[in-house]
Amino acid sequence: MVGAGTRIWAFAHVLTGAVIGVDCNICDHTFIEGRVRIGDRVTIKCGVSLWDGVEVANDVFIGPNVVFTNDLRPRSRVSPAVYPRTWLQEGCSLGANCTILPGLTIGRWAMIGAGAVVTHDVPDFALVFGVPARLKGWTCRCGKKLTTAGGSRWACDCGRVYESKGEHEMHEFLQPK
Repeated sequence: MVGAGTRIWAFAHVLTGAVIGVDCNICDHTFIEGRVRIGDRVTIKCGVSLWDGVEVANDVFIGPNVVFTNDLRPRSRVSPAVYPRTWLQEGCSLGANCTILPGLTIGRWAMIGAGAVVTHDVPDFALVFGVPARLKGWTCRCGKKLTTAGGSRWACDCGRVYESKGEHEMHEFLQPK
């Protein structure tokens, strides 16, 4: 099923059973298996294959040639009965050529750097890069890197404020109106 306003470019293959939301952009040379679920307003750039087990929330960006795997112990002609769930949460962005191992969760509004190899879950608003990917900072919903505002508060040039809840947890701070 493909939602209204979704554009699927040339040489893309979408298998029967896949669900793609509204206003998505699925670029050239992509492959989407039949048990993949994709939310609304998702961008999938050229050269990406989404295998069974991958679930993509709304507003996710998947850069060119991002690699997903869905089997930690692959063997020819041997398939697991159930694939591990790889969950890309709302608004996260995956940089070009990064690799995501199976069964991981990429948190809301997280940013994965180009070429990173992600071997562990990534927290909300985290900025990770490297091989293997490591936490290098925090990002705003707008995509800019957060700067410390003193104590447990972090801020962005766009005006949003965040609060850290421990070393590996960040929350958007909702200011009273």
